[in-house]
Amino acid sequence: MSQSFELEGTLKLIYDTQTFASGFAKREFVVETKDDRYPQSIKFECVKEKTAMLDTFELGDTLLVSFDIRGNEFKDKYYVNLNAWKIAKVGEGSAAAPPASDGPPSSDDSKFDNEPDPTDDIPF
Repeated sequence: MSQSFELEGTLKLIYDTQTFASGFAKREFVVETKDDRYPQSIKFECVKEKTAMLDTFELGDTLLVSFDIRGNEFKDKYYVNLNAWKIAKVGEGSAAAPPASDGPPSSDDSKFDNEPDPTDDIPF
């Protein structure tokens, strides 16, 4: 069972898009939370066509990021990625996502077959 999560914070950093020889593209960004006494800097990634979602945002914007947690193993090492699939500026109704996709990536978008549980109400 897969879960989707949301996190609100301030856009701190946007990396350039990385394109690999296979044609795969990814773009990473950092959101800083103010939930605790000590702010947390959380790095997310967007893959394939979702890399364009970040083009409409500026550093300092307050965002609500919808994401999935992805993990894999490669040569006895384990990796965890926070895969963002929807980004919205807080206080605005529209989200920056490609028009044909308003949900998490399908199995065609990733090597993982994870779908969010629509009954999940985790408040963070």
